[in-house]
Amino acid sequence: MRPFSVGLVGIGDEVVPEYVVQALRSAGITFSRHECTSGEELVRAIADVDLAWVWGSRMITAERLRLLRKCGAILRTGSGTDNVPVAEATQDNIIVCNTPLAVAEEVSDHAIALLLTIVRQTVAQNAAMRQGLWERRLESHRWHLRGSTLGLIGFGYIAQLTARKMSSFEVRILVHDPFIPQERITAKGYQAVGFEEVLRQSDFLSLHCPLLDSTHHLINERALKMMKPHAIIINTSRGPVIDEKALIRALQAGSIGAAGLDVFEEEPIRGDNPLLRMENVVVSPHSASACDIFYDKFWSHSIETILALADGYWPRSPLNRKGLTPRWPLRDREWSEEPRSYAK
Repeated sequence: MRPFSVGLVGIGDEVVPEYVVQALRSAGITFSRHECTSGEELVRAIADVDLAWVWGSRMITAERLRLLRKCGAILRTGSGTDNVPVAEATQDNIIVCNTPLAVAEEVSDHAIALLLTIVRQTVAQNAAMRQGLWERRLESHRWHLRGSTLGLIGFGYIAQLTARKMSSFEVRILVHDPFIPQERITAKGYQAVGFEEVLRQSDFLSLHCPLLDSTHHLINERALKMMKPHAIIINTSRGPVIDEKALIRALQAGSIGAAGLDVFEEEPIRGDNPLLRMENVVVSPHSASACDIFYDKFWSHSIETILALADGYWPRSPLNRKGLTPRWPLRDREWSEEPRSYAK
């Protein structure tokens, strides 16, 4: 393994477990952590590292990227990479990778939980019983699962797990993802459709696409008008994928049935947001990936990604493999070791 250095930036009060440091050092990797308060501090701290490692920090901008003289890779722990200048990194032959498998099971579970909560009206019934009401039909049941149509926008790890799990409920599954060949979708037993078709046919629509310029406000007023009036929309991706004001108007007007939201255009959500007062909305605080082994998975999948790159392999989830020449030699295959826990 060649000499390799990693700089972790912008994780606030999070404690780096000792097993993370030991795993990297045991592989001969130089590791440093930096909490920077300015762009200048950031550049000084990681100008000479091989890999810049971030969580949710937005400090690595396109302008600062050009000042990282040695950097050949950026690791964004988690799934979303809207805080990383992917296009500019690609132009500079800097690999951008993430760790979607660290959160995929839990986020898919959460998307399904939001959907089931609405379909079965568990929150409303729970609230009614706590107020002393025993009325099984207090809340009108407007939905059922078997025979209904679930539409997925995006077909990455999380969406694929969602589809597989929801298949047990005997729902028809439609998929729209312009970045994935249709044959890959149909090979898994699902129907690939266009954007307007997935909107028009879905009883339930679950969003699993990254936040890009092309997906910002993808679900806008025009899109919402194409959907069925009883449709349920679920969002566990990124808040700005939905035009929130348009969604609020549609929910208030009854032109869409309900929404289950884990993400919002502004986070934390403001207390005066109308979504918090709507009976046809179920919300959670961007917590879809949370579970008892959340941090272990986050750290362990990050360690494996770093080890892959340091050992000359492509990591499991590079976002920009096409169109760049790596700054150090990489084998023409991915890291093959099975994901494991590095915690003692």
